[in-house]
Amino acid sequence: MLDTAGLIAGSACGYDPDMARKKDQPGFYAVWPSAWGPVGGVAGESGLRRLVLPHYQADQLADLLAWEHPGAVRDTGPFARIIELSRAYFNGQAVEFDDVACELPGEGAFGGKVLRACRKLRYAQTVSYSELAKLMGQPEASRAVAAALGKNNIPLVIPCHRVMYADGALGGFSAPGGVEIKRRMLALEASGRQKRNTHSE
Repeated sequence: MLDTAGLIAGSACGYDPDMARKKDQPGFYAVWPSAWGPVGGVAGESGLRRLVLPHYQADQLADLLAWEHPGAVRDTGPFARIIELSRAYFNGQAVEFDDVACELPGEGAFGGKVLRACRKLRYAQTVSYSELAKLMGQPEASRAVAAALGKNNIPLVIPCHRVMYADGALGGFSAPGGVEIKRRMLALEASGRQKRNTHSE
């Protein structure tokens, strides 16, 4: 029996309220193993709609996605590319997710601009919220940038874990697992960058 109360509490962080309007839409969901634990995804016709980082047990995650997205059917087919890349990532490989199609807010929406700007960050590249705002051409919007990233439903692919405070503090991370998984991901990328640099010498 699904413990919805406990799972909803854990999944609410970083879950955009606008996603509620998509819950009954047709789509697909899947859960797959990685070196860090089960990863889950939800996809629509336009691409990836949601990504859940390692935090839950596989059966819990599958139950959660099925319950929260009753219009979706379980099928790993649409997730072939993100499965391949996410497994490589959690194995310590320096991969990019540029070719993973995603459902994002419109390009004219502030949230859409933030997510698209964040997506341009490369493996192991970190910036502050204020720097990301400057990259968008809106240097005064650092707080709004942080708020928009807190609604990011596709962490890793939209690498909001690479954005932190100007003083070097990690800042928040709204995905399940919180700041600790952000810390681990940044450490993984630092190690991967060092290996890549060593091999290129």
